[in-house]
Amino acid sequence: MTPASTGASTVVGAVPSAPSAPSAPSAPSAPVSDSRMAPGGPGYRRMSFALFLAGVATFALLYSTQALLPLISGDLGVTAGEASWTVAAATGGLALFVIPMSALSERFGRRAVMTVSLAVAVGVALLVPFAGSLTTLVALRAVQGAALAGVPAVATAYLAEEVRPKALVTAIGLFVAGNSVGGMSGRVITGWVAQEWGWRVAVGALGVVAVACAVAFRLLLPAPRHFSAESLRPRVLWGTVRGHLGNPLLRRLYAIGALFMTVFGGVYTVIGYRLTEEPFGLPQGVVGSIFLVYLVGTVSASTAGRIVERLGRRGALYLGGGTTAVGLVLSLGDSLVLVLLGLVLITAGFFTGHAVASSAVSKTATHGRAQASALYQSAYYVGSSAGSTVGAMAFHAGGWSGTVSVGLLAVLGVVGITLLGSRAARVAAARVTA
Repeated sequence: MTPASTGASTVVGAVPSAPSAPSAPSAPSAPVSDSRMAPGGPGYRRMSFALFLAGVATFALLYSTQALLPLISGDLGVTAGEASWTVAAATGGLALFVIPMSALSERFGRRAVMTVSLAVAVGVALLVPFAGSLTTLVALRAVQGAALAGVPAVATAYLAEEVRPKALVTAIGLFVAGNSVGGMSGRVITGWVAQEWGWRVAVGALGVVAVACAVAFRLLLPAPRHFSAESLRPRVLWGTVRGHLGNPLLRRLYAIGALFMTVFGGVYTVIGYRLTEEPFGLPQGVVGSIFLVYLVGTVSASTAGRIVERLGRRGALYLGGGTTAVGLVLSLGDSLVLVLLGLVLITAGFFTGHAVASSAVSKTATHGRAQASALYQSAYYVGSSAGSTVGAMAFHAGGWSGTVSVGLLAVLGVVGITLLGSRAARVAAARVTA
């Protein structure tokens, strides 16, 4: 039975991507049990904290305008759908540039690309407060997203090369936890600062925080020991990408990541509008504090490894999807308690599913890991852009129930794709026993 033909719960560490094109391995073929990092070992704590800070900076900047959309709408005189482009442009820029950035990391190194990416992104962050129009703001956000593309996929490739396989899910879970802390802190900081001094000062303050995270990241991240530089060969790059896209398991994981993020992007783009309107009428600072719910994501992402050990990957994906769906339904209530409980479940389910799917991609790809991760990140942020835009349009047309309907359709897609994986696993098992 070839693991590539199975579902997401398969042990995929030895799965080759479809052999449609040659590609040099991104890590040496020396034994992996001797010098790779593991919990408690030399450098692991520094590495984990450095990438945690990179995740904080990335998500704080990427979604820096999301909690401020009602204020941006009022200041610039635009609708919710138009303001949502300040989020969609950043995530769309990331989705477009994540594969080129991953290719650059194969040539110039993971740490170098992540460092330059963060430096450019925080530089743009200090310009965003001075945007005089929606067009300028959207353009700056697109550039910022393109710069940030050098962090997510390259970080997971770095981990796949430098961390022992048994510790990989936990290590990626900690990086994803940093994403959740960044998303939370960015929204909370901007919410309270904006309430007193406006959205421009809020995004500027967040940019200063991101500068500090970027500097600490560069000082703490250990130099890679298992990276081998490759020349930039477009034909080989395309062959590697085509090979990954030819792998049925990877295609399913990419789709699952995109659908989970469609739910998350839609919900958190629109929730500010819902909570500032009746029957809630909450002030901007309190709306920003709602994003403390992200702490739930920090916990669920960091415990994803244990969930997989107990339920398997498919079981963990079902759990993430089911939890998200229950949260969406609960959030329909007009009680603030129900809305908050719904957001807790949506956040927990999303971060569980994301951590499981992204770590499975890193384990599946035995070569071209940066490109495999980049394809996942590209699909993931396409889902974010689609979710934020379609979710805002659905809210404009049908209120919160419209946004929830979009989310439930996406969750249904996650369940359907995971069921296809289960069926593929049964078919492969039957062939082996026949």
